[in-house]
Amino acid sequence: MGERQPEAASEARNVGRKTRLIVLPPAHPNTDAIARDSAIARGEASKVDVLLVNPPSPDGAVWIRSQHRVGRRSRENMLWPQVSLAQMAALLQPTYSIRIIDAIAERMDYRAFEDILRRERPRYYVTQLTGPTLQSDMYGAFLAKANGATTIAFGTHITPMPTETLRPFPALDYGLRGEPDLTLCDLIDHLEGRQFDRPALLEPLFRKHDPLYQPRALATLPDGSPDLSGVRGLVWRRGQEIVVNPDRPFIADLDDLPMPLHHLLPFNRYLMPLLKGPFTFIVTSRGCPAGCTFCIKHVSYGPTMRMRSPSKLVEELQVLDTLGVHNIHMYADLFTVNRDQVVGLCRGILEAGLRIRWTCNSRVDFVDREMLELMARSGCHFISWGLESGNAKILAHARKGVDPDRARQSLTLAHEAGIRNWGYFIIGLPGETEETIRQTIAFSKSLPLDIALFHIAAPHPGTPFFHEVVRNGWFRKGVRWEEVDMDESTVLDYPGLPAERLEYWQKRAFREWAMRPGPMLTYLRMVLSDTRTVKSALSVGLQHLGWAKR
Repeated sequence: MGERQPEAASEARNVGRKTRLIVLPPAHPNTDAIARDSAIARGEASKVDVLLVNPPSPDGAVWIRSQHRVGRRSRENMLWPQVSLAQMAALLQPTYSIRIIDAIAERMDYRAFEDILRRERPRYYVTQLTGPTLQSDMYGAFLAKANGATTIAFGTHITPMPTETLRPFPALDYGLRGEPDLTLCDLIDHLEGRQFDRPALLEPLFRKHDPLYQPRALATLPDGSPDLSGVRGLVWRRGQEIVVNPDRPFIADLDDLPMPLHHLLPFNRYLMPLLKGPFTFIVTSRGCPAGCTFCIKHVSYGPTMRMRSPSKLVEELQVLDTLGVHNIHMYADLFTVNRDQVVGLCRGILEAGLRIRWTCNSRVDFVDREMLELMARSGCHFISWGLESGNAKILAHARKGVDPDRARQSLTLAHEAGIRNWGYFIIGLPGETEETIRQTIAFSKSLPLDIALFHIAAPHPGTPFFHEVVRNGWFRKGVRWEEVDMDESTVLDYPGLPAERLEYWQKRAFREWAMRPGPMLTYLRMVLSDTRTVKSALSVGLQHLGWAKR
């Protein structure tokens, strides 16, 4: 009997008196090697070593993302500069070729984003993750993985939930927990075999801020992958197991970091209300000593304050001045926490003759008249205040630590110094009732505010508020991470104050505050402050008022 040929499509078998035809599949050729060699022949090698990415938004709207804050839609017509990516880039150059893609600032959809990935073919893809944008962010990682990149993520979602973030998303190779800067460098250096041959700047930086640090040759695991158990702050896959390495210590002296590579950012596209021209951030500190239960800032940077010196900040301002950037936001978890730093910075700006306009955030219990007047003279024209509620008991429960009377006093001092006031309020903190919401609305209308925004409380993973919500069963059923947002909807269902009422009161609060002559004029000026975004700003404003569908 002869052998059956591989290409045979069928054969007949006798089964009793009947003949049954069995159809066999064709033998498929193995073309993996051909495809690989063809790609090499076409020159499809990586054009960039590390691509640092702020991925496209989930819905085409403008979203706010940053290294240690959550994602949310921008109702303020604001586009946030991705200075955290510029800081990481400064640590990776000149060892690696770098490119930053800010897809939100570039108004880039995923089709255009995928075209860039195909063209650049990065060897390493570094992205940030936030809960409200998680599926969309992971889609970016999937596209990068499909184009041959090793994928790495950081941010406030993967830091408190590393295992549950990696497990359902196999396209993500590595996670960076906490402060990501040195962990990213350490990971890529070990994967590239450069951990013993770093630039003169980096090796002392590693050793100074981690006395236990020791670069090591990587062992090989049974499956052939590298053993990365010595890279602190890393989350990685060992076969089917997800491994969470020990934490990496924070960088104690931020002055040791190199200057962020601002020129890699599209700073002409960033927007700040009531400003014209290029705009960016300067990071003045990391960490916050306040204990607000709802705030996610502690998740990445902790409660310990680490300051940059005024001289370093002025030096960075001078670099931005040469780039033509004169609108600055002093980006910090709590900018005014250190009076000496603020005063030194203001005096440095005046002595250097820098003509800038700058903004910052503050708590009402960390300012005084003299400091506010000096800030105004050096160019500060807006302060954003976390006011949250007009009810003292709600503030106390949230460990906000201030009372409404102190808020009124501080905002009045800022107004008298010639600084505009921007107030943020939260609807739906524990203890909220419809009566306390009315108190907050009345409180907001009594303050010298130029802009006010009302968010719904969001229980982000890693915060005490999140654990309180879980403990008390206040999560609405069927919640997805993308719903843990501050604007689109709420995941909270309180007894006597369900989600629908919280959403109603959020819109009503803004309408009551905004539909008065003074705020309406300010909002109109904000909309018209940049002709590039008038249509977008009007759409966002109408949605916020509840007069347009999302």
